[in-house]
Amino acid sequence: TAPYGSWRSPLSARQLAGETISFGHVAFDGDMLYWSESRPREGGRQTLMRWREDRAEEILPAPWSARTRAHEYGGGAFTVAEGVVYFCHNADQRIHAFRPGEAPRALTPESTTRYADLLVDARRQRLIAVSETAAGGHESRASIVAVPLAGGAPVALVEGEDFYSSPVVSADGRSLAWLSWNHPAMPWDGTRLWLARLDEAGRPQDVRGIAGSEREGANGPSLARTPRLDPIPESVFQPQFGPDGTLYFASDRSGWWNLYCYRSGRVEALHPRAAEFGLPQWQFGMSTCAVAGPELVCAFSEHGQWSLAGVNTVTGRFESCPLPYTEISAVRASGRQAVFIVASPQQMPALVSFDLDTGRHTVLRESASTSLADDDISVAEPVSYPTPGGMEAHGFFYPPRNHRYRAPAGERPPLLVLSHGGPTAATGSGLNPRIQYFTTRGFAVLDVNYRGSTGYGRAYREQLDGQWGVVDVEDCTTGARWLAAQGRVDGRRMVIRGSSAGGYTTLCALTFHGCFAAGASYYGISDLEALARDTHKFEKHYLDRLVGPRPAQAARYRERSPIHHAERLRTPVIFFQGREDKVVPPDQTERLASVLRRRGIPVATVMFDNEAHGFRRAENIERALEAEYFFYARVLGFTPADDLPAVTIDNLSD
Repeated sequence: TAPYGSWRSPLSARQLAGETISFGHVAFDGDMLYWSESRPREGGRQTLMRWREDRAEEILPAPWSARTRAHEYGGGAFTVAEGVVYFCHNADQRIHAFRPGEAPRALTPESTTRYADLLVDARRQRLIAVSETAAGGHESRASIVAVPLAGGAPVALVEGEDFYSSPVVSADGRSLAWLSWNHPAMPWDGTRLWLARLDEAGRPQDVRGIAGSEREGANGPSLARTPRLDPIPESVFQPQFGPDGTLYFASDRSGWWNLYCYRSGRVEALHPRAAEFGLPQWQFGMSTCAVAGPELVCAFSEHGQWSLAGVNTVTGRFESCPLPYTEISAVRASGRQAVFIVASPQQMPALVSFDLDTGRHTVLRESASTSLADDDISVAEPVSYPTPGGMEAHGFFYPPRNHRYRAPAGERPPLLVLSHGGPTAATGSGLNPRIQYFTTRGFAVLDVNYRGSTGYGRAYREQLDGQWGVVDVEDCTTGARWLAAQGRVDGRRMVIRGSSAGGYTTLCALTFHGCFAAGASYYGISDLEALARDTHKFEKHYLDRLVGPRPAQAARYRERSPIHHAERLRTPVIFFQGREDKVVPPDQTERLASVLRRRGIPVATVMFDNEAHGFRRAENIERALEAEYFFYARVLGFTPADDLPAVTIDNLSD
């Protein structure tokens, strides 16, 4: 018997940080499977792997790292063709090529250009990629370029729009399709799908719009360069060609990202359904669907949980593929074999192969070498609860779980509320070791899919428009109070944590609501005006929809910025920040922490010199997690079983 929060856990921060990898991009070269892995123990290096002779083998030696910084969030950093791997090297952002066992050689010259979404145009012996080139004091220039496989300067194929993604070439090499969008739209607001014929020199001709739109009000000068399409708000995701030249894609024109095809000169819906077959394009190379013979194998989300299905490309017949997973991503296929990344409430992320003919699945590689016993796993419980204004929010609740302990009679557990980043993103129900780190120590956890999250249709996503810092905060505080009212948690010992946009929600909850006893902000936003002014190109106008256009809504930006209302923040806060962060600059943390420190509020600040947006190094992940737990223990008044490194907490007396 021991108080909640103080239990000794079988899962240490060191295990979590150093023995857990994350999977990235997945690709086939014929029947050979390749994928990328992030290695925290190697400073977050992104290595490349392949499945050969029934085992995983590493093919990219240190210090090479396959990571692109395009859009800052990267993705789509490698491709493979005829046994040759082409990848973006993190250190110089140049494209390199190599055969496994040989040294990589640079294909592109030294420059300020970043590349992503690499693909091989075998017919013309070239790579096609999205290019992002820094332009001095101006915004970076985006284009789709061709790079000779023998190396050399890239040649622009498509340019003139603010953003590009997802270039694909048909099997016969005669057609090119791609997505584009312009400020102030984000790709989930509105993208356009284009299709062009490639001439003998490989130049796009007869360009025509197939689907997509941009939001009303997106009337920047760049729109004059290309005709507007359907005015209905429409986000297109992941175009790809079938063997016969049919173009498949996901579109949310119905209010849900559903599957469509373009053939015989018109767009056809394949399987209308109140489900999401697409995702917000935070990164390049995202994939939920793959062509597999006469069908599409696709992942789709209903009520925040993912499943797998096959859709016949001729009849539209939909057939579910029962699998024991609730998260599925990075779907790729070769012949009748599909591969994807999965997770479930009892399964940490893993790379899985699926035989479309037999329905059998095989785990190829797991993300963690350590595992929890079944009776130590807190299983995600989907919850929905009413919010102000008669709406509803969603999330996953995790009760404390550790078979070695029980709490004193009558005690209720402390609650940790998690606010995901984005904010246009979502949390899932897969086994998350960071959540289990706290539940095995006696915390309850509420992981919130507040209004604005994806996975519940466009209408749910758009409830955050103009309301960021309001409804997301309401959904976190309301969810916490709802659990306390049910007697499932201790309403006096509730804390909140979030990173990036989730850090903003966390700071707003602490500043404007008296719900939580403490909070942890990971590279969170405290000043909306400064963020809109200083952030990178990809998100430069993101706040136009989330908050309002500037300068017309300047008062609203100040109204919702914790830095301008620091006198209302009286709750202990711990801040974590990377000094190399270009998305949320360190000043956002340093200014607010300084104000709170001067006001006598208990505050701790943990800065990392060698981290950017999101922590990648094992030692820093470990340090942050232990510091967060130490902070909660001091503020909530329990003694942890762990021997934790001390954190300096200003203004907190013993």
